Amino acid sequence: MSNRVSILKAAILPEKTTAELTARFHVHELPQDASSRDEFFHAFGPEIRGIAVRKTYIDRAFIDGLPRLEIIASYSAGLENVDVAYAQSRGIRITNTSHILAEEVANLGLGLVLSLTRGIVAGHAFVQTGRWERGSFPLGRSVRGMRVGIVGLGHIGAALALRLEMLGARIAYTGPRPKDVDYTFHADILSLARWSEVLVLTCPLTPETRGLIGREVIECLGPQGYLVNIARGGVADERVLIEALASNSIAGLALDVFQGEPHVPEALRADPRVVLTPHIGSGTVETRLRMGDAVVDALSAHFGLPPVER
Repeated sequence: MSNRVSILKAAILPEKTTAELTARFHVHELPQDASSRDEFFHAFGPEIRGIAVRKTYIDRAFIDGLPRLEIIASYSAGLENVDVAYAQSRGIRITNTSHILAEEVANLGLGLVLSLTRGIVAGHAFVQTGRWERGSFPLGRSVRGMRVGIVGLGHIGAALALRLEMLGARIAYTGPRPKDVDYTFHADILSLARWSEVLVLTCPLTPETRGLIGREVIECLGPQGYLVNIARGGVADERVLIEALASNSIAGLALDVFQGEPHVPEALRADPRVVLTPHIGSGTVETRLRMGDAVVDALSAHFGLPPVER
């Protein structure tokens, strides 16, 4: 055991992933309470060389407590819980699983777009409550020919764009820089919102994107526009979204992520124009296992261990 690389498991991971890590590394579990963490860092911090993380905050003080740290392997796509700039300044490698979960999150994104435009969730309630017997369900909107703007054309955004394009949607996007794709690039989020009938958020949560979707964006999207958020709750100002619903300044919302999740404001939960899912973008058995595999593989490759036979 003593000659194995010591890593810190700072996440709840699938049993299979934990077993694979334990078979390859000297795994330390991160204590949950602050006082125990102080003792832990004093006793074991100097030997930790890698971290498997999901939601735990890895800030400057955390990193400074691990002087031999070489790699942070994140089980999720987002890195908003990691002080990326400081870690990189220390020469610490950072990996995530965005390339693994992109297809699954894009599938959910497509489902949410269709739920909004075709009224799938509202239609279910319409039948379930017996209202169909008293009249016809309102007509929906067709994705074919619809202008869909994607905020952040990374792994997830690109996978969603491909799916929507196959259904006949017209795609445009915004991000830090243009990419070598056939979709129209908008350098300004307001320009993209004015063009879009559906605006889908797939960008990471960074200081630049926090609160990106505010009143100006909603005004540009307009009362016939739809907003879908499969990124992070902090990208959109929920107070603005609630105001837009109250003033009929938006046609509908589909949200998989929230600012204070699992708390979701009553105004969002009660509005029939809103489709809500409980942050399930990557939430399938198969994808979560593959994400765990990616964490093991990243740590193994970094420390020169042979690939896991699966």
